[in-house]
Amino acid sequence: MIQQQVFKANDIRGLVIGDAPEWDLDGARALGAAFVTAFDLAGSEFVLGRDMRVFGRELSLAFAEGARRLGADVVDVGLVSTDELWYASGVLGIAGVQFTASHNPAGYNGIKFCLPHAAPITPDLMAAIVRLSGEPLPSANAPGSLRELDVLPGYARHLHQLVDLTGLRPLKVVVDAGNGMAGHTTPAVLAPLVEVVGLYLDLDGTFPNHPANPLEPANLVDAQAAVLAHAADLGFVFDGDADRCFIIDERGDVVDPSVVTALIARAELAREPGAAIVVNSITSASVAEVVEAAGGRLVVGKVGHTYLKALMAEHHAVFGGEHSAHYYFRDFWGADTGMLAALHILALVGRAEAPMSQLGASLPRYASSGEINTTVVDPRQTAQRVAAAFEGLGAIDWVDGLKVRGDGWWVSVRSSNTEPLLRLNVEARDAETMASLRDRALAIIREEH
Repeated sequence: MIQQQVFKANDIRGLVIGDAPEWDLDGARALGAAFVTAFDLAGSEFVLGRDMRVFGRELSLAFAEGARRLGADVVDVGLVSTDELWYASGVLGIAGVQFTASHNPAGYNGIKFCLPHAAPITPDLMAAIVRLSGEPLPSANAPGSLRELDVLPGYARHLHQLVDLTGLRPLKVVVDAGNGMAGHTTPAVLAPLVEVVGLYLDLDGTFPNHPANPLEPANLVDAQAAVLAHAADLGFVFDGDADRCFIIDERGDVVDPSVVTALIARAELAREPGAAIVVNSITSASVAEVVEAAGGRLVVGKVGHTYLKALMAEHHAVFGGEHSAHYYFRDFWGADTGMLAALHILALVGRAEAPMSQLGASLPRYASSGEINTTVVDPRQTAQRVAAAFEGLGAIDWVDGLKVRGDGWWVSVRSSNTEPLLRLNVEARDAETMASLRDRALAIIREEH
């Protein structure tokens, strides 16, 4: 069984436990067969991984069964973070499948796909998987094989090779894995380099301490408190599948992901002057100013890892960043990896005389609303009402949802790709202007209708 609502723009996410599950083991088998057919993998290998979510092992093995029945060979890498799966796809040069629902609540599971070398799935391939998953499950004359492979040691070595980590001053770092996959990767990647104060490193797909969603401020407070309690230099908070990382400075304050993007972009442009940097449509204007000052070329795309990955490849970009703390690296097959971003920040702080808070304060400053999510009945109609209210105040475009640009400010209203939400982001040069624009847009979004 697999219901249509589990199919999202770039991946699959749906309830697997509770009173109304949206897909099950039979659905996973059908998806395995659909994947092999869509990717034309009969007689070829692909790599399969999973995070620590409930039923992850059972679902992934059912998927492997459906894939093998069509003649595909499965390389099972077992428990891995999503960026470990990207690494495996990249180093092996084969397509990949990761069972994860990222930051969704515990009752969910899902699947992310990639082409060989961690390249993003195309809309046509995603549509083919959707269509083929509803067809009867066939069998091949010669079922495929399954072999297991441990990729963690190679993953850790590869990340260590991508950042100059020599000569760093001693650092103490709080790591909040949220009982997600960073608990699996931290001992191999971070522990050899710094003193780690671990929070919730045990893998537990029920998320007993807090949801593994660092976009919600409430899920950052434990790490913020631990940074202060342990006089740590930094805090790293990962989401469930550990492809995203939020940074906490030594004062216990959350570092805006646009600040992280600007700092890493500046460092990468010092290494490769004139290179392209990719960001999404709601990244702070401060990043554009930093990239221009450093002699780089800024490329702006739609929100979402599939879009950003495609732009990374198209422009041979050295680095990319999103407001959601997804960070992309050309040396990591253009894919997103929270752990590599963490290593870059370690390198910057470890060589600087100033702490993290002062590194961020050196950048151009804008006031930001952060992302404000609202459930609405008709997202498109609501966004059109916001556009009508802002008519004449700034330039309006619909490239990635609604965006209104004024002198030193912008307002963005977008539908979520994965949840029934309308997302509002506002930025301005000063807090008063930002608050006025935010409140005006929010009143329209949340009015009774």
